[in-house]
Amino acid sequence: MYSLAFDTSGAGCGIILRHDDIVLSKFEQMAEFGQAEILLPQIKKMLAGSAVAFKELDNLFVCVGPGSFTGVRSGIAAARAFGFALPRLRIGGVSAFDAYKQTFEEDEIAEKNAVIIETRRDDFYVQIFDRHLEKLEEPQALIREDIIVRLKGGLVSLVGDGVERFLSTPSGLCLHAIKMYDFLPPEALLKAGLKELNDGKLDFPKPLYLRAPDVSLPKKV
Repeated sequence: MYSLAFDTSGAGCGIILRHDDIVLSKFEQMAEFGQAEILLPQIKKMLAGSAVAFKELDNLFVCVGPGSFTGVRSGIAAARAFGFALPRLRIGGVSAFDAYKQTFEEDEIAEKNAVIIETRRDDFYVQIFDRHLEKLEEPQALIREDIIVRLKGGLVSLVGDGVERFLSTPSGLCLHAIKMYDFLPPEALLKAGLKELNDGKLDFPKPLYLRAPDVSLPKKV
């Protein structure tokens, strides 16, 4: 079974191609802008380099956010286009929260586990999970102080590309595990997608927005 997963929602472009349990190709590149221009040529290169025809793909998973408005839309548009080109392809949208939590090893899981994602504003995107990695709250955009209030009491583990900024000053939390990333690891996205597929919960990709996009209106002349 051939599976492809990719993410263009954050500060990078991540792609992974796997056949059953064997990773055939992986691509990761920091790119705060222009992920859409990188994505399709790189997928074509990875398929060719692995001698895999597009029509052989069985599963495709894309990160649906939260993150860059343009990046999220670009990734989802590409995934849907692949679906039109290959109708039998199983396509699933995976949130960055569900993907990041897959990076926790069993001994890293605490009483509360928070996925913290960079917003490039004063706040963070955050979702908190219990010791079984089941959600305690719906994902939100919160300022640092509000996140700390929700995490106080007991051991806490943190993961995500927003963790470094979140911990740039003392938090007062009892920290168990800290996992910092520049952007979402594609293998975590693939793992989350396959879990949803196996659990019968594969969801057609729809953007996960936690607030309206930044828009600058033209100035009147």
